[in-house]
Amino acid sequence: MSSGSVDDQPPTHPHARMLDALDAALAEGTDVPAWTHSPDDLRDLLSRAARFKNQYDAFELQLLRAADRHQVGDAVGSANTAGWWATTTRTTKPAAHRAVALAEQLDDSAHEPTAAAMSAGAVSVDQAAVILSSVEALPHDLVPHQLRADAERHMVALAEHHDPRELRVLGRKILDVIAPEVAEAHEQAVLEREEQVAAAAATFVMHPDGQGSMVGRFKIPVLAGEILEKHLTAIAAPRHQASRATSATRPRVARPLRLGQAFTEYVETRSPDDTPQAGGLAATVVVTMSMENLIGGSQRAAVLDTGAAISASEARRLACEAGLIPAVLGSPSQPLDLGRKTRFHTGAQRHALALRDKGCNAAGCDWPPGMCHAHHPTPWAKGGCTSVRNGMLLCPRHHTLAHDGRYQLKSDPSGRVTFSRRT
Repeated sequence: MSSGSVDDQPPTHPHARMLDALDAALAEGTDVPAWTHSPDDLRDLLSRAARFKNQYDAFELQLLRAADRHQVGDAVGSANTAGWWATTTRTTKPAAHRAVALAEQLDDSAHEPTAAAMSAGAVSVDQAAVILSSVEALPHDLVPHQLRADAERHMVALAEHHDPRELRVLGRKILDVIAPEVAEAHEQAVLEREEQVAAAAATFVMHPDGQGSMVGRFKIPVLAGEILEKHLTAIAAPRHQASRATSATRPRVARPLRLGQAFTEYVETRSPDDTPQAGGLAATVVVTMSMENLIGGSQRAAVLDTGAAISASEARRLACEAGLIPAVLGSPSQPLDLGRKTRFHTGAQRHALALRDKGCNAAGCDWPPGMCHAHHPTPWAKGGCTSVRNGMLLCPRHHTLAHDGRYQLKSDPSGRVTFSRRT
């Protein structure tokens, strides 16, 4: 005898009846081992199963959208529908948020082509997400509603033959297909915006690691990066037939190591003529060593003008490179005093001033040598010669004061100079 309870009544909603039928069908079908099928049967069954899965995913997203409207998670204390869905399905919160967002997008009538294709089993969840993101990325100011609809229908058609990764690539070029004249203007605008952002965000950070290396990271625009990579790859590539002939017998060097060695060579071999100017002087590292260092009679460490120390053998190697200038103490290899023949200090003289003064000579000023001017304490116009003895480094501000008749320049006990306004 029936109790007449509501719980005993069969479900009346079509969705509930459909899920009951699926439960019964799965309970019956999954008990049969899959190995009983022939290869041809398996190909057909898997294709149908994939289509059914797409259809079920579309149905599930429809339910999820309705659940979000009713905020079903409130009854159990969830902060939002995505949080409730993540707990219910034991999935990650980011994945649940993506599902809720996709359900909301598919509910928009503007995306009816994609929603219909999912319901028909022709488009997967991942493909649908790529299609919608590609359409949303189209510029609203250039692409009217009808053109966006055309783009979406074209993407849905492409989904029959392309996976999500391929669809994403095609989606970036969708305007080339449906509106070439719009695509050109859009691509130009996108590239200009990306280049402006990249130029403003360019960074370069490096620091010594305390173990003889300089480590760092950088972020530069694509063009600059492509140029740098091309230069380093050219240096790292075999440059002689002999090197290619013996490559089979040499140990293989990983690409990062090869490029690191190429970058080192790239930096060290820059000629002073190829380096930028700072304060009228090529931004070149100066290595100070004794004559004994140079000829190999001493192993005393050499010193860079930055204050860093390097080994004597490294200093001798650098003395042969074009990218660094050896300041050999006790050697007349560089003419440092040109007397009255020229008014401006030469590069060699400026390097000597940088080694001696270490920066601006004004008391309390910390401007580095590369940002300073070479000043004649005894003015050249009054008979002063252009030499290291009659020269000093001053930053632009203090160099201006040195030539300002309202100020007088004096040397303090430490050898630095001070300025005072004349009374």
